[in-house]
Amino acid sequence: HEDIICLDADLGHATGSLVFRETYPKRYIETGIAEQDLIGMAAGLARTGFVPFANSFAVFTAGRAFEIIRNAVCYSNVNVKIVGSHCGITPAGDGGTHQCIEDVAAMRALPNMTVLSPCDFNQAKLMAKVMYEHQGPCYMRTSREPMPIITSLDDEIELGKAQILKEGRDV
Repeated sequence: HEDIICLDADLGHATGSLVFRETYPKRYIETGIAEQDLIGMAAGLARTGFVPFANSFAVFTAGRAFEIIRNAVCYSNVNVKIVGSHCGITPAGDGGTHQCIEDVAAMRALPNMTVLSPCDFNQAKLMAKVMYEHQGPCYMRTSREPMPIITSLDDEIELGKAQILKEGRDV
């Protein structure tokens, strides 16, 4: 997909986006520690026909860049894909300032935003494809810690529908 551009806010090693940079260096943009610029650039690139994937920690995308996501991406219904890594309490070693559980609530409150929360690597990989194919803003939250693989790459991901892993009546 020649139209994909990856943007990262100085956390490419932690988010994993440096893998993209190694393969497609001309389609990788390092914005530095500037999450609002990260999202603003992504919105501009989307308006010119690219499909930008903007990556940073969830606390920075949902927190620092919230206003730009709201105004430049969601209200305009621009085709920007946002990945908030290190979500929830998984970055425990970095302290409370880097833990983000409110990203789901914040992103779900925005018009035109689709929120994805994969449970493992396989689901994240499939959801990245779904994000690319979906026309409009998307936010996917990913964990810092490796998760056990409980899904298959043969599974189907349908936007707006939970994937049932096991039938049952108890939790």
